[in-house]
Amino acid sequence: MDGGSFVGAEVFAEVCGPLRSSQLHAPVWASPPADPPPWRPPPGTPRPLPAPRRRTRRFAVSIGYWKDPYIQYFVRPAKERKAPEINRGYYARVHGVSQLLTAFLKKTECNCQIINLGAGMDTMFWRLKDENLLPKKYFEVDFPMIVARKIHNIKSKPPLSKPIMESHSGESFLIDAHSLDSSRYAILAADLRASSELDEKLKKFNMDTQLPTLLIAECVLVYMTPQQSASLLKWAANTFQAAMFINYEQVNMADRFGQIMIENLQRRQCSLAGVEACKSLDSQRERLLLNGWETARAIDMMEVYRYLPQADVKRIEGLEFLDEKELLEQLMQHYCICWAVKDRCNLGESTVSLVVLLILCVSLDVRETRL
Repeated sequence: MDGGSFVGAEVFAEVCGPLRSSQLHAPVWASPPADPPPWRPPPGTPRPLPAPRRRTRRFAVSIGYWKDPYIQYFVRPAKERKAPEINRGYYARVHGVSQLLTAFLKKTECNCQIINLGAGMDTMFWRLKDENLLPKKYFEVDFPMIVARKIHNIKSKPPLSKPIMESHSGESFLIDAHSLDSSRYAILAADLRASSELDEKLKKFNMDTQLPTLLIAECVLVYMTPQQSASLLKWAANTFQAAMFINYEQVNMADRFGQIMIENLQRRQCSLAGVEACKSLDSQRERLLLNGWETARAIDMMEVYRYLPQADVKRIEGLEFLDEKELLEQLMQHYCICWAVKDRCNLGESTVSLVVLLILCVSLDVRETRL
């Protein structure tokens, strides 16, 4: 393997996201929060990659790839510049997931719920509120250590706590070290490898199985064993009357580029327990179909990048000089977005058709612009 490909695998490893992996009469946001109690993961818990991953996202925001006024409250500034390949990869990821999410919200007229699995320090709830696109309820799930840190930040920073209170209605408001539950936003600690525990906790926080539900997992399933991710996918497919699942993670991992990426992560003591499902786009689709989903699609991130509106491409490519476009293509070909639908009230086919139409329309817009 040549030197450029080896560097590409190092860049590829940096883009990979980690597995993220008391009732009060009224919330008291103004008082300084105590440090969250320590939490030790149980044996066998995947070891997440360090904080620089989140700082990479903040760096991309800071130089103008996309707007996120809330990330500054969760993530410290990056101490050094990140490679343009990483920043463009993040932009394609954010754009692709956002397009699918927005299509689902508009199709359901926001009469739905969103469950973000392994949400980490994601800011989607606050951005959706700014866009007047909040679903009936937005759930976030992660390990206790991550949830405690996020709640700590929310309690201590009014730009985060105020939107939650503005969207809240009713008297019930739950907050403690490892959970927060308002009428429109909830964050809770749970192990995604234990579906029955996850189901119990979400129902405690008023998850509605009759509502159309969008579940999002970004670089999460790959850190679980095939059996564990299959259990989670089956639970999601069988629990809701109408549901859509969006999965963003690695693909084409059987080739040399993918193998070097795996070796780099292993040297960081980070194992990809679920890499078997990441061999190809077909294996990604097959996993979804074998675990109860009726329809499944998968496209690599290079295809997503080609579908970006030409004005966006011109803008982001003007932000930084990129020397090796071949490296960007290699990187993009080893990540994918998959989405699947299952329902009992005929929402799914129309939702899938809407998403496919949306992607095709963007593609046509790009081609017409270039012509």
